[in-house]
Amino acid sequence: MDTFHSKLHYYLVTHPTITTFEWKPNHTWGASPLFLTTTLFTYLSLTFTLRHVTIPTITPIILRLISALHNLILLTLSLTMAVGCSLATISQMPTHRWIFCFPNPTPPRGPVFFWAHVFYFSKLIEFIDTLLIILSGSSRRLSFLHVYHHSVVVVMCYFWLSTSQSLLPVALVTNASIHVLMYAYYLLCALGWRPWWKVLVTNCQIVQFVFSFLVSGLMLYYHFTGSGCSGFGGWCFNAVFNASLLALFVNFHFKNYAKKNKEKGF
Repeated sequence: MDTFHSKLHYYLVTHPTITTFEWKPNHTWGASPLFLTTTLFTYLSLTFTLRHVTIPTITPIILRLISALHNLILLTLSLTMAVGCSLATISQMPTHRWIFCFPNPTPPRGPVFFWAHVFYFSKLIEFIDTLLIILSGSSRRLSFLHVYHHSVVVVMCYFWLSTSQSLLPVALVTNASIHVLMYAYYLLCALGWRPWWKVLVTNCQIVQFVFSFLVSGLMLYYHFTGSGCSGFGGWCFNAVFNASLLALFVNFHFKNYAKKNKEKGF
């Protein structure tokens, strides 16, 4: 067991590639405003174009296999990020306060920021979600919430790294953990079994946003009663984004679950 833990810790925390990671503007892959804007423009343009043109159909079996593989990759990646960032945080933090408030200034380097960089690029892989929805012909699933979330979360991750944003470890671990549950659900659906706990995924996402506001209160306390927390500007963007997502998810929950239960007489 000790051997397994030491190997896990090496490959997720103390590997030279991880320990020496540093986010350098216009040098690290993806660390430029041009990369960010080009990526978002390409995603939104392709989504709009493919949504309004006729594309070759894919047989349901092939589409299910592609979807299953995609969800398996993201499930595995999300689990790896959740475990990796948790171990990296324990290893890198000087005190428990560091989890909620990076000292100002904090350079974006080390294991935690390595996993934030992986998380950033995982959001680009998630763009494939949109393509699979378009190929399935399910226009109802291609909602404003879906496209808005996939687009702006990339900007959020960019700010995490470029501003060395406080609360980054908490946000990454909670989000990646919920995505393990979410992609497990989608994987099972792609394999032909629709679990009963779809509503649990949405509920967990709502709880995540509420939790983010609660821990933000602790960060704000540290920020205004001490020497300040790193990445406060990035946190402000993150807070507004989370508030908008919370409102959209609550609305989604009401439309998809509350109304259905009311119609059934529950």
